[in-house]
Amino acid sequence: MRKPLSPAERFLRYLSAERNASDHTCRNYAFDLELFFRFLGHRRLGALTPLDVRRFVAHLSAGHSSRRTIARRLSCLRSFFRFLCREGTLDHNPAEAVPTPRLDQRLPSFLDEQQVSRLLDMPPAERWRGLRDRAILETLYSTGMRVSELTGLNREDLDEISGTVIVRGKGKKERLCPIGATALGAIRRYLAARPSAKRLRVPYAIFVSQKGTRLTVRQVDRLLARYVRQAHLPSAISPHSLRHSFATHLLDRGADLRSVQELLGHASLSTTQIYTHVTAQRLKKIYDQAHPRA
Repeated sequence: MRKPLSPAERFLRYLSAERNASDHTCRNYAFDLELFFRFLGHRRLGALTPLDVRRFVAHLSAGHSSRRTIARRLSCLRSFFRFLCREGTLDHNPAEAVPTPRLDQRLPSFLDEQQVSRLLDMPPAERWRGLRDRAILETLYSTGMRVSELTGLNREDLDEISGTVIVRGKGKKERLCPIGATALGAIRRYLAARPSAKRLRVPYAIFVSQKGTRLTVRQVDRLLARYVRQAHLPSAISPHSLRHSFATHLLDRGADLRSVQELLGHASLSTTQIYTHVTAQRLKKIYDQAHPRA
């Protein structure tokens, strides 16, 4: 007889099957729940109170967890208890009334247009791996997609005639992104130069490793870090910085916020509004440097 699923297992299955949560989100939530249950010991879920959740938050804070980490784990607990209330396992949500720690708003790191050009010119064009790396950097900057979205791209997702690409984002939601002629040309040159399909383990994937497997997010992180060093750019620059640069440069050149939201795949406009702070700061800096009475 099969052992019944635990409340946490039912919740994680619900996230994956019904909410289309990514594997990354499910792993994070599983870890957060494991921490919470370890803290609880043998205390029953039905006997929990908001005070228990507050004690857990205090425990995390005492362990030097960041406010952002605590906020994420508290969000996980709220969703978990809400799920248990819906299925009738609990009659109240003990995390609902526990306040989320105030988070400092962190402005995203980005490159200016000259820095982007310098970075994109770094990969060598003599070998297929260099062509691949340039295609990767061009695609990230041209579309603003996340690295996980880029590594998941398949040949069938790219429509060279219309200049668009199907991107699968968070929650497995699909969106259609335009891709610029420069990035499209870089992809064509890379695909023409890479090993034949017979030598690849996943010939349908656009970006593959030297072993013929699909590139991972970590591999893209590493190759970008190498080119960042070669271009003498700040070491803090990451693949996500190209996404930030994409959004910032679009707004600088007059794109409206709603369009940038759709291109980035943000569910909420408030998430995209962070870039208006970036552009406002840049304008203020330019003003202070240029105006005689600033």
